[in-house]
Amino acid sequence: MVAKLLTTSIAAPGFMGLNTQDSIVSLESGFATVATNCVIDKFGRIGARKGWSRQHTGNVDLGSSSIQAIGELIANDGTSYVIAAGNNKLFKLSGSTLTTLAYGGGGVAPTITANNWQMAPLNGILYLYQAGHDPLIFDPAVSNTTFRRVSEKSGYLGSVSQNNCVISAYGRTWSASNGSNKTTIQFSDLLSGFVLSTGTAGTLDISEIWPAGADEIIGLAAHNGFLIIFGRRQILIYANAQDPASLTIQDAITGVGCLARDTIVTTGSDVIFLSDSGVKSLMRVIQEKSAPLRDLSANVRDDLLTAVSIETTLGNIKAAYSDKEGFYLLALPLSGLVYCFDIRVTLQNGAARATTWDSLIPTAFCYKQNKDLLFGRPGYVGKYDTYLDDSATFNLRYYTNYFDFGVPTALKIMKKVGITTIGGAGYPISLKFGYDYTDIYNSRVFNLANAAVAEYNIAEYNIGEYGGSAFDNRVINIGGAGKVIQLGFETIVNGKPFSLQKIDVFTKVGKTR
Repeated sequence: MVAKLLTTSIAAPGFMGLNTQDSIVSLESGFATVATNCVIDKFGRIGARKGWSRQHTGNVDLGSSSIQAIGELIANDGTSYVIAAGNNKLFKLSGSTLTTLAYGGGGVAPTITANNWQMAPLNGILYLYQAGHDPLIFDPAVSNTTFRRVSEKSGYLGSVSQNNCVISAYGRTWSASNGSNKTTIQFSDLLSGFVLSTGTAGTLDISEIWPAGADEIIGLAAHNGFLIIFGRRQILIYANAQDPASLTIQDAITGVGCLARDTIVTTGSDVIFLSDSGVKSLMRVIQEKSAPLRDLSANVRDDLLTAVSIETTLGNIKAAYSDKEGFYLLALPLSGLVYCFDIRVTLQNGAARATTWDSLIPTAFCYKQNKDLLFGRPGYVGKYDTYLDDSATFNLRYYTNYFDFGVPTALKIMKKVGITTIGGAGYPISLKFGYDYTDIYNSRVFNLANAAVAEYNIAEYNIGEYGGSAFDNRVINIGGAGKVIQLGFETIVNGKPFSLQKIDVFTKVGKTR
């Protein structure tokens, strides 16, 4: 009797993202077991991430040191200023030039020994805070080539603290956490981050508010009228933050806090942060008092936490959100990984679709008002664009779940694999295939077509969505047999976008054994 030919199709491969948490034996179709240097594109397909390009020529004062903090100020006249920190200096990015900012305070220049500034814009001035340093300002109305201390600003009142975190919200600056006091928040007068002792300026001491015992402030956030205070092991949410005199405790969350200041990101509808149990979303707690936190990293949690445990300096962990790209990026420099969480779609368990990057590890992020995503890199400020890392190629790897065609005990004799790709004209593809949970794979190598066509052979509005890259559909002959099958796709990304549209697998089903 001739064995029956069985065909299965995987549409939008990897559309559920990476899953390293559940058992590979029961992993459902749509999950990826490997998704390296990938994103989930807006059509729900696994595809290549973008790379980065230099935004300026070299700067002697920065040298090859990494940019470790970036901030944007929109001045009162609408001008955008990008300020960056590296090699214990401050810089301004203007056009294609990175200029070193000079000290312009008129006294003795502050000693800068680290670059972990947090930056907050308020009323045409950029405020810079980090632990153990005098808070600084960049005030282009006075000078767009210099910086000075907050205390050297004309009209300064009060005593500014050397706090480690600062945000601008509800018309004032809020800062907290210094070497001697990690439980008091200092807030400025309305529209005047340098006025700290008169008007509506003041302090908020939360040392006796922590519900689960003593804690320390790691970072701050603001959302929908709330002031959110992140401790190491708990979170406080204050209502009526628009009027500090009316601040009242709205909610307290125990058992979870924030590990690193620069992982706290507001998205407009949510607040996302890294805790010691994964990447969390605060949205449900804000909307429904005492509702559980959503674990965006549920499908990769153990691997993520293992990578986080390698980070000896938590302050070097950085994160960013891009509504244009639809993702939250978490960069772990010592681990050499970026976790990319696509938050446009939530999976049934509340997780975000995850992928990883291993050859582009930013040391700072800044999401500009014009939706450019800037990266800190050794010697440069970079921008997330193109499909090259500066001028270098990078490797993309995607592996499916293990599948058995619904007949787990039958032997499958794999005959052919059909793949449909979008973009990547001329890219070399290494098709991997293995059987029965082995990590030893067979390979078939081929190149994508060089045809210059738009997606689906139609250039929408006379513009090819993939810049004239190829639409390719082909069938590859392969061989081998097993009860369970896994496929992998590897390619070198070299300046062109690339996505997997569909996979068809043709097998003959043999006897049960």
